[in-house]
Amino acid sequence: MDASTAARDSRFGIVWLLSDTTLVTGMTVLVKMQGASYPAIQLVFIRALIGLVLILPLIWRHRRQLAGSRDPLRNIMRISCNAVALTSNFVALTMLPLVLVNALGFTRPLVSMLGERVGRWRWIGAVFAFVGVLIMLAPDTFAWNLGLLAVLLSIIFGALATIQTRMLHYENTTVMMVFYTAGLTVITFIPALFVWQPVRSEDWPALLGIGLLAQIGQFCFLRAYQIASASLLAPFGYPSIVFATTSGYVFFSEVPDLRTLIGIIVIIATLQAVAFLERRKR
Repeated sequence: MDASTAARDSRFGIVWLLSDTTLVTGMTVLVKMQGASYPAIQLVFIRALIGLVLILPLIWRHRRQLAGSRDPLRNIMRISCNAVALTSNFVALTMLPLVLVNALGFTRPLVSMLGERVGRWRWIGAVFAFVGVLIMLAPDTFAWNLGLLAVLLSIIFGALATIQTRMLHYENTTVMMVFYTAGLTVITFIPALFVWQPVRSEDWPALLGIGLLAQIGQFCFLRAYQIASASLLAPFGYPSIVFATTSGYVFFSEVPDLRTLIGIIVIIATLQAVAFLERRKR
């Protein structure tokens, strides 16, 4: 690949990632709005089912590749972890400010390193990021609740899903996306039935929006990391904190306090410093 092609792919990768960030922010706003009326697992199932309907043509086109998946068991493990992470994330969104859920999610890459051999800078970064979390939550004053437990589960199982995804680097991207959407629908179907709430007709546009935004966002995310390096894209995930803060204020009148903002700065600065030091070392 020549330099001009690499530069073009880098630009397009950034655009794809920012598109994913925008779409996911819209989805989280809709989830938070609907979370007061419907259980999280029901929202996850509806989101997955809508996504499955959208990619049916893709499933048919790649049916032979799906049948010839090189590691279906690991794909199932990845989807199961994602199901827990996504359900927990939806629970957290309904109980906590958007900006807090988003900021705590930035610690997921540091948890993911438990599945890798990493250098001292990442371990030092993990310690500083944890300090940022403590600043935001202030254990001596913050009221611990189910929402925080849900965030913790989302981070842990999201990191496990990331580790599984890295181990599937040889798998076809389309196959992975189809496996994810179809598997998520199947895994969440029975749990959703046990807590199912009848859907009001006026809520269907928002629920359809959750599925549509999530599916398009997933495509944008996969496309971004398919054509650009993770080290290049990492800093461009940070605007999501601005999107989350703005959305929380506009739609839910959420105003982050100074402690939360300081914690966010510590976490983002830590991630950036670790990335810089590792690049310099290489």
